[in-house]
Amino acid sequence: MSPQLPDGMRWPQSGAISSENAQPELHRPLSIYVHVPFCRVRCGYCDFNTYTVGFGPGADRDTYADSVSSEISLAARVLDEAGLGQTPARTVFFGGGTPTMLDTSAHARMLHDLADRIGIAQGAEVTCEANPETVDEQSVKRLADAGVTRLSVGMQSAVPRILHTLDRQHRPERVGQVIEWARAAGLDVSVDIIYGTPGESLDDWATTVQAACDLQPDHISAYALVIEDGTKMAAQVAHGQLPMPDPDDEADKYELLDQMIRSAGYRWYEISNFAREEADEAGLPATELRHASRHNLAYWRDWNWWGFGPGAHSHIGRARWWNVKHPRAWAGRLRSAQSPAAAGEILDDQTRYLERVLLRVRTSDGIALGDVAAHAGRENASQTCHRLRDEGLLDSEALERGHIALTLRGRLLADYVTRELTD
Repeated sequence: MSPQLPDGMRWPQSGAISSENAQPELHRPLSIYVHVPFCRVRCGYCDFNTYTVGFGPGADRDTYADSVSSEISLAARVLDEAGLGQTPARTVFFGGGTPTMLDTSAHARMLHDLADRIGIAQGAEVTCEANPETVDEQSVKRLADAGVTRLSVGMQSAVPRILHTLDRQHRPERVGQVIEWARAAGLDVSVDIIYGTPGESLDDWATTVQAACDLQPDHISAYALVIEDGTKMAAQVAHGQLPMPDPDDEADKYELLDQMIRSAGYRWYEISNFAREEADEAGLPATELRHASRHNLAYWRDWNWWGFGPGAHSHIGRARWWNVKHPRAWAGRLRSAQSPAAAGEILDDQTRYLERVLLRVRTSDGIALGDVAAHAGRENASQTCHRLRDEGLLDSEALERGHIALTLRGRLLADYVTRELTD
């Protein structure tokens, strides 16, 4: 099962946020995340809040959009009362779980309600995650007709044996079919791949990376497998049925990924994310590439976001809260006209700073040396950064310009760099 929700302060049943906590940065953009918790099969490595069954009215696939619609109404009221009612969302992301387990009419309804009650900005990026076996040509077209602009396809591997280990249900060739359908529907396409699966060789990984590049998606996300406590895969490792992933092996695979993906015309803009570079974008920062995920950047740039659905997290100004985890409990609270928030917290200045460093260091833009110096002192910050540069972790040219940006080696040790910068 997925991890327990964090502890926190009791959240108002009305969901209200004071204007004092909502508006420390009044003009921060807004993003929307909609969690869809349903899956055909729960993958052995997955620790997300997902379920293979429904739980009655408002918490099953046929009626799920009803509950999301109720939460949208609550969000619209809370944002309006906090003075943020005229902030249309710049990105919307349907994640899961498997959002394409819902009928496309549900996506159309949720997008209509979001546009009507909160607002969706003109030209907004609207992404829907999809497992290859849960869509066909017509459903992809209907998603586009509903307002989706970007399809994120769970490829994971191009090697059948590795897909089996991950409990993935699709055939490798199915990914190419889905991309063709998405292109025909006018959608941008991203694919997700995973490295470090138990039993995966370096050649297996090279096969997957090459296959992903050959498909020529607009965007590729590549994640190191993390075996979380409580998952099926964790039990398999504990019983000796699968080996634990080797961090050195994963580092080798990341370096191979970086080499292959750059040769194929992609640039990294966040440690795990790469966007296709077009001819007229050569001089742009990588985070401004046309196909970089604007929704992902919303998190790394510390935008406001509202998360809809069971277990979803939200962050507005200094306020952060998380919904109750179980779909039935989430839907029940909404039927009773209550906020589904389980708990929350009000972030202080130190926490905000630590998170800003943690998030921005992961991007190719990095963070200004002055931002770190303002908290750590200029001399201490300068000494730390020059030491990290001498260790091969920070880019020398960027540091000369007063900016902290990771090298390839730095990306592999980003957590260490963050600890050093925020010690």
